[in-house]
Amino acid sequence: MSGSKSPTFFMAQQSNSCQYIFTDVQRPDLPLIHGEDVSGVFEGNIVVTAVNHVNFSIEEGKITAIIGESGSGKSTLLKLIYGLLEPNSGEVRYRGWLVPTRKDKLIPGHDSMKLVSQGFDDLNLYAKVWDNVASQMSNINLERKARRTQEVLEQLRIDHLAQKRVADLSGGEKQRVAISRALINDPEVLLMDEPFNQVDAAFRDELQQDIQNIVANTGLTVILVSHDPAEVLAMADYLLVMKAGEIADYGNPKELYSKPNTAYTARLLAKSNVLAPEKAALLGIESSGFISILQENISYEIDEGAEFWIKDFKFRGFYNELILGNDELTLHMIQFPRAEVKKNTRIIILVSSYHSFQ
Repeated sequence: MSGSKSPTFFMAQQSNSCQYIFTDVQRPDLPLIHGEDVSGVFEGNIVVTAVNHVNFSIEEGKITAIIGESGSGKSTLLKLIYGLLEPNSGEVRYRGWLVPTRKDKLIPGHDSMKLVSQGFDDLNLYAKVWDNVASQMSNINLERKARRTQEVLEQLRIDHLAQKRVADLSGGEKQRVAISRALINDPEVLLMDEPFNQVDAAFRDELQQDIQNIVANTGLTVILVSHDPAEVLAMADYLLVMKAGEIADYGNPKELYSKPNTAYTARLLAKSNVLAPEKAALLGIESSGFISILQENISYEIDEGAEFWIKDFKFRGFYNELILGNDELTLHMIQFPRAEVKKNTRIIILVSSYHSFQ
């Protein structure tokens, strides 16, 4: 909600003693989108619990990225939010009202939301870009239809492609057409499932910036799914981290990157070095729990009598990734700027800062 505080967030409740009574009444006290005790289970030869009794909140006018490893339940949660799937338990509310599901309406999906899926199934590959986008509006007001189509194509910077067939476009251009189709009728919420998968790295930043500009200019709420944190760290206002169907973490990207609440988040977002107390002690760090050390917070000094050495190094473009340690400990470090490195060089490992898990 515009001008509101960060959304209240509830971690997953797993107690069998929890009982909820749900009624389809408006709940104005809730955030824009709110889920409570939500589960998504797929039944077959093997029962798969894709989303396991989670609670979440989505703030209006912000970009929320749902991230996690493959199979963590990201896409299932997105479909539960949209109403494509019916929760096996709990409820999802939009502006306080229950989100209708397949059992409630002939064409599933909330009327105030639009979903852009991973594929381009909704696109007419042999029609022009203009027609693909304009077809989403009625013909009641042809002047407005033409004006709005032009506006959306300009927003996504594909107006120069208006007369090209979709089949002749690159993956990134098709993605922009799909997003244009979703936006032309001014939805309040845009949901995107892995939107950057088919976008070349060189053009990914441009698309992310365009989405951010649309959010800033229109107040659109965006929820997107990604398996790659690098795609969303720079553009998301909030990260919802999923692991094995549960919500492992939630918060601002910068805060979760530097001070994650779980080892899973530390490794997922930053490939941090996560050490148990006995391993941390080898570096002279006393801790009662696990610690995480960002790769960029490690350096070294050459010392022929030291107990650690450079095990290996990898060229990563503008930086080197160094693997340091001994027979008991292995750490990964970013070396920037790059310098000459020799394997087996004896070193003292220096840690400028670390984060402890409570």
